[in-house]
Amino acid sequence: MAVSPLNKVREVLDYGVSVISREKILQGIPNYGYDWTLPFVRGTSMARSIGNVEAVEIAMRYRATILYDEVAATPFFYYTGEDGRAHVVWFEDARSIQAKLLLNESYPLHGISYWNIMRDFPQNWLVVNDMFRIMNIYLP
Repeated sequence: MAVSPLNKVREVLDYGVSVISREKILQGIPNYGYDWTLPFVRGTSMARSIGNVEAVEIAMRYRATILYDEVAATPFFYYTGEDGRAHVVWFEDARSIQAKLLLNESYPLHGISYWNIMRDFPQNWLVVNDMFRIMNIYLP
């Protein structure tokens, strides 16, 4: 399934705000995806962690159609690798990031936090710049 399905994030936030003060909560935003080899076997299957840009590159390489799960608010696609094995890839894009950021605004929480910020993901910054006023603050 998705790395951070919106419906499940909402469940976690509903619980979180019931036991923790909202101003102490940062919503986690994923900056990665997973490439799963199929068939998936719970407790046994392993996924390869990939960047969101890499996910799109894989879809292009294998001419996969990128689909969008409306409940999870997350893109995904299927492809067959060079070894003949089926894969499913779940990742983030501008739509899924925007949905997560809008969810954060509806609570409201102290803010957001990214995991893993080191992967290139230009779509993310376009969405953030469109939705928020960015300020540089120097904290000694």
